[in-house]
Parts: sequence; C-alpha cells; structure tokens
Amino acid sequence: MMWENWTIVSEFVLVSFSSLSTELQALLFLLFLTIYLVTLMGNVLIILVTIADSALQSPMYFFLRNLSFLEIGFNLVIVPKMLGTLIIQDTTISFLGCATQMYFFFFFGAAECCLLATMAYDRYVAICDPLHYPVIIGHRSCGQLAAASWFSGFPVATVQTTWIFSFPFCGPNRVNHFFCDSPPVIALVCADTSLFELEALTATVLFILFPFLLILGSYVRILSTIFRMPSAEGKHKAFSTCSSHLLVVSLFYSTAILMYFRPRSSASPESKKLLSLSYTVVTPMLNPIIYSLRNNEVKVALKRVIHRMLGSQKL
Repeated sequence: MMWENWTIVSEFVLVSFSSLSTELQALLFLLFLTIYLVTLMGNVLIILVTIADSALQSPMYFFLRNLSFLEIGFNLVIVPKMLGTLIIQDTTISFLGCATQMYFFFFFGAAECCLLATMAYDRYVAICDPLHYPVIIGHRSCGQLAAASWFSGFPVATVQTTWIFSFPFCGPNRVNHFFCDSPPVIALVCADTSLFELEALTATVLFILFPFLLILGSYVRILSTIFRMPSAEGKHKAFSTCSSHLLVVSLFYSTAILMYFRPRSSASPESKKLLSLSYTVVTPMLNPIIYSLRNNEVKVALKRVIHRMLGSQKL
C-alpha cells in the first residue's frame, strides 16, 4: 500500500532535444541515425574480422572483440529511443522501461571501464614483460579477465538502479535528458537522496576513476619502457600496438570524468547532454574506425577478408 502511495509516477517524459526546432530535430535524427548505423556496422565488422582472420587471434584482438560487443550493447540501449524522440516525438517511457534502460546503461558503462583497464594491462604485460606474456595472458586468463570485466557491470547496475527506483516519485516526471541517466532521474525523487548520492560517488570512483588510474599507471610504465628501447623500429612497433587503445581511452574517459566528477551546478543541462552524446553515441562509432585506421594488422586482415569474400563470389 505504501508503494502504491509513493510511486505515483507511472511513466516519464524524456525532454531530449525538444527545445530545438522541428527542422533541427530532423537534421539531428539523420545525423544520429547515420552514426548509429556506422557504429553497428563498424563494430560488427571488427567482431567478424577478429573471428575470421587467423592472424587476429591474439589476446589483444580477443579483448577488442569484447569491446565491440559492449559498444553495440551500449548503443542499442540509448540510441533507438533517442531517435524516436527526434523523429516521431515519442518522448514517453514507462517506469519499467526507464529502469531497464538505466540498468543496462550502468551495466555496459561499468563493464567498458573495466574492460579498457584490462586491455591496458594486456598491453603493459606485452611491452614491459614480453617473455612472460604467453604465460600471464594465456587463453584461460583472457577468458577470466573478460568475464570479470563483464561481470563487474552487474553489481553497480543492480544496486544503483534498484536503489533509485525504490524512491518515491510523486511530482514532475520530465527527465531533462535524452535517456534515463541517474542525475536527471534522481532530481525527480521526492525524498532525501543524500545517502544514495554518497553511494553513487563511491561507485563512480570505483568503476570510473579507479580503472582510469590503473590505465594511467600502466601507460606510464609502458611509455618508460618504450623510451628505453634501443631501436627506433622497436619503439615504433611497440607504440603502434597501444596507440589505438590510448586514443579510445582518452576519448571515453575525458568526457565521462567531465560528466560525473564536476559539481552539479557547474554545467547546464544542455552541456551535459552534449557531453553524454560524446561517450554514448560518438565514441562507440569512433572505436572501430580508430582500430581500423591506426592498426596495420586490422587493415591487412580487412583486406584479406574482403578479397576472400570477393573471390568466393566469383567462384
């Protein structure tokens, strides 16, 4: 009975980009639809190439394949609903739908943070301790590290989402965002959320800042090892194996840290939406492009797969 009295809100309204003109929203729809399709095709291509090509069976490409799966999931959670709000003004989302979207946003976000840290550890061992690399990063270790990265999303998603949606929502139901992120949803709660906000800050430190510091520490060691290498060719080869990952990490974490580690009053809702677009929409599209253009092995493998496909069609 208390639950029924508290949870008056049965659905939410995503404000999204409703303040913009209809023409501008149509242009944004075309832009985001293009980015969405490129993201799906690019990440699917990375998955297929790293499975099909025998030269891309190393742990680095196993982790890259997992990253592509995460990016696809991340996109499927956020973008289709956002496209609906832009083209058909479908701005309502049910209470359960909002909770589900938030759950999987937390899940994929936390898992990606941990997977990026795992990929940095892989590069650290490969460059700083190459003799022991096959032993430390074997097939079994790869599976365990990938599974741990995926599993890390469950506790944060379960605790955060369950806690938020156990609060009473008895006032406005307009979420000033293009998806159900925790800050704009928690702003609608009509109860004291200070304990939750403390827990949310702790979770943010554990699942965003801590992996970022691990990545930073790994790359400090990697760069110091590269600079000590005697040959220019060795330096170039070592740096080329981790430059793509370093660029992806920089794009993802720069916007995520700006979004979740700045004071609540220091940014307008519109600027927060732009920051969110960076890591939820743009970065998943750029990841396969970066790994394709900056990684010679992936480029060569792509050519081999395309030639193989064309050759089979001729036959």
